[in-house]
Amino acid sequence: MELHVINTGNLKLDGGAMFGVVPKVMWQKVYPADENNLCNWSMRCLLVVDGNRKILIDCGIGDKQDQRFFNNMHLNGEDNLHASLAESGYTADDITDVALTHLHFDHCGGAVKYNIDRSGYELVFKKAMHWVGKAHWELANKPNAREKASFLKENFVALMEAGVLNLIDKDTTIFPGFHVKIFNGHTAGQIIPHIQYKGRTVVYMGDLMPASVHIPLAYVISYDTQPLVSLAEKESFLNEALANDYVLFFEHDIYHECCDLQQTDKGVRAKNYFALKEI
Repeated sequence: MELHVINTGNLKLDGGAMFGVVPKVMWQKVYPADENNLCNWSMRCLLVVDGNRKILIDCGIGDKQDQRFFNNMHLNGEDNLHASLAESGYTADDITDVALTHLHFDHCGGAVKYNIDRSGYELVFKKAMHWVGKAHWELANKPNAREKASFLKENFVALMEAGVLNLIDKDTTIFPGFHVKIFNGHTAGQIIPHIQYKGRTVVYMGDLMPASVHIPLAYVISYDTQPLVSLAEKESFLNEALANDYVLFFEHDIYHECCDLQQTDKGVRAKNYFALKEI
């Protein structure tokens, strides 16, 4: 098995929204904001290559929305989905499976693009099956008022219309060495991949914990729809991860790709920070 980091660019989000009830005087020491209170976040995806199977986990924000939308996201950085795939030796047509942790626009937008005359949409990964949590799919198609702005139907309706959607309703092993677990605090039915790699378990954190700075229990982002569920899920996951020496791979942490964990007098905390290639 090979793992390839697929960087798709960065976006800026309000620091207060990303740190919830934690005061700025605390979080800005470890994740600084600019003069507009915006913090920079990566959109870091992961390609799992195992024989003929090439599984892409999340695919960034895509390029379908108008300039006003992208200006509000403050996109930055030189990376993009297709260039990063090419750097790893692959193209979109090589991808056999796309595992979407959830359908918020910064995680799934790259799965669908305009057709050649911009009269409709077509799949980016034309040969791939796409995996999404069943409860999450149902939510995305009938969203609550709080999350509605994060679900852009042009990002995912084409997947169902093309017949390339597989829905996951429980923790399950999709492929040998590739297990997904369902978490509901951030949004209903988020799937979090657990990958067996070089004798370790690498966990793609999605928005369960967007960055290493979210490891302390109180650091729950304001975007989470059920913060107390997030709190309980985090505590359970961190205890499991600590006991089993998991590697946490962060989608949104612009400073750190991975870390492992240690027990401290303040609770579970990051132990070592490292790049995925160092495993």
